[in-house]
Amino acid sequence: MYPSVESTVSEILTATWDITNGRVVPETDDIVMKNGGRLVDATYLYADLAGSSKMARTLAKETTAKIIRAYINTAARILRECDGEIRSFDGDRVMAIFMGEDKETKAVRAALAINWAVYEVLRPKIKENWSDGATFSNISHGIGIDTGEALIVRGGVRDKNDLISIGEAPNRAAKLSELRDAYQLTITSAVYEAMDNEVAFTADGKKLWVQAYSRNDNGHNERVFRSSAIWGV
Repeated sequence: MYPSVESTVSEILTATWDITNGRVVPETDDIVMKNGGRLVDATYLYADLAGSSKMARTLAKETTAKIIRAYINTAARILRECDGEIRSFDGDRVMAIFMGEDKETKAVRAALAINWAVYEVLRPKIKENWSDGATFSNISHGIGIDTGEALIVRGGVRDKNDLISIGEAPNRAAKLSELRDAYQLTITSAVYEAMDNEVAFTADGKKLWVQAYSRNDNGHNERVFRSSAIWGV
């Protein structure tokens, strides 16, 4: 019924990869659709707004859309300001890739700034903008960050495709962004050990992060660091 599907799957599975090392975050057109790949050493950040499904059930659709747009727009602006390259939007979630020697520090700085924006900008603005805004202004979110090697390829069909990052770092960052409780920010030990002290401690030397454990895909508890700190920009 769909003969093109069988032939395309065979072509994809038997193709020889043409993989090159990357020093900058690639654009979609930088990678050949058929068999191209870019191997990068990068830091991945996922920022995810919490409770959007509940908002959609309890608030007017236009109100929910405004809140989601405000969060995504705010996060995207901060990520770009901190030299992150945005490569994915998925509903109420945005993903950015950082590269370079200080990639972990830049990503963590962006996370702290997004947390600042949620508490010091978005929440007050929501409360001000609607007469009943106080009842739903306490929006929450989660940010996950991991760093390491990833393979970036293109997925989809001609004229309808996007970049896909394959590796532990993007997968782990996405899962850590789903941790949303007293601590909104979660980073792996690899990120913590690589980042500068300026995003690890306050000006008077107090720790911004606490050690915790999170279960990984293998069912093992993995050491992570979590924070609810904010950093205005």
